[in-house]
Amino acid sequence: MTKPDWQEMRSRVLRFVEDRIYPVEQEMDQGTRTQRNLVMARLIEEAKAAGLWALGHPREIGGQGMPFLDYAHVNEVVGRSYYAMQALGTLSLQDSLMLQRYAAPQWRERYLAPLVAGEIIPSFAMTEPDVASSDPTQLRTTAKLEDGQWVINGRKWFTTGAGDAEYTTVMCRTEEDAPPHQSFSMIVVPTSTKGYRIVRETPLLGIAGGHWEVEYDDVRVPADNLLGPRGKGFTIAQQRLGPGRIFHCMRWLGQAQRAFDLMCRRLNERVAFGEPLARKQLMQSHVFESAAEIQACRMLTLEAARQLDAGGEAREMIGTIKVVGARMLHNVIDRAIQVHGALGLTDDTPLSLMYRHAREARIYDGPDEVHIQSVARRYLRHYRDGGPGVDFGAPEGG
Repeated sequence: MTKPDWQEMRSRVLRFVEDRIYPVEQEMDQGTRTQRNLVMARLIEEAKAAGLWALGHPREIGGQGMPFLDYAHVNEVVGRSYYAMQALGTLSLQDSLMLQRYAAPQWRERYLAPLVAGEIIPSFAMTEPDVASSDPTQLRTTAKLEDGQWVINGRKWFTTGAGDAEYTTVMCRTEEDAPPHQSFSMIVVPTSTKGYRIVRETPLLGIAGGHWEVEYDDVRVPADNLLGPRGKGFTIAQQRLGPGRIFHCMRWLGQAQRAFDLMCRRLNERVAFGEPLARKQLMQSHVFESAAEIQACRMLTLEAARQLDAGGEAREMIGTIKVVGARMLHNVIDRAIQVHGALGLTDDTPLSLMYRHAREARIYDGPDEVHIQSVARRYLRHYRDGGPGVDFGAPEGG
């Protein structure tokens, strides 16, 4: 019986990640930016030659058009290496879709094809250092329309990729008297624009994480740099973040699988007190707990993807997997480090870097606490005033 296409593609991507990306990870971790860019350019060309480039991008914009749910499976193995997203072209998917749907024709012509081809990279600016970004209605960066130009002032940080990006999509307050969630818009800002000033690359847990703090000082761009309608920034952001969170969770599963593999191999190879660690009951508990968490998170994530693919919003499921996935990732990597002992604390294995990146997962794309509160409130609404409640076995979870 012939395997479905996604299974064959998943196997090919896994081989590429293991054979081509794993061997250069240390060079990417420790090299200069110039060295990293050269290695990445080579990986991108190899991915294109192997037919693995831009798998999830729609065909009409230059991708391979893999269906959403199939592509979610592929993201599971893309996630095994931090560098695979860029090397395989997945990095630009959400930004490419935003441009395709909402950008003015000139910006689609200028950025879309090079973006899908990996010739340029995007960046997205929402979070700000001076406000609690768990409540994005507090964002202070403003854009005022003057003489046919948006004048942008403010400061953003955690702008991923800004150091090398061709442009940044900036979430700004554009409306004075509208309701909070209709007060913000997205504006395309070329990074070469006067007044766009990179302040620093923000270090994360001792690593250069590729996140940048950027100041906008009277940045002026044409009125048609608006992405979509005025006041619809949150609507566009939600369309970007929903599928993006599913892809995040699938990639976290890939990271967890890699940590699980390293843990199990270590347990079989390492001898203590006259026998392999694999025979110790406490070590076997680490294996059991990790396998159970990985499998449970995987089923939840695929169910969220199925609901979204079927046309639902899947908000409860997406919020749930964001929290469950981040916890699972941390727990599995933590156990793998424990099994490796002192070696696990060094950079001689990928676990140290994986562990630090895993801690980011509980904060970016919304902190755990916000998702927990939001999901609980949505479920509780079903029980108000004698409501029918929630049937988790029914379609869409009730």
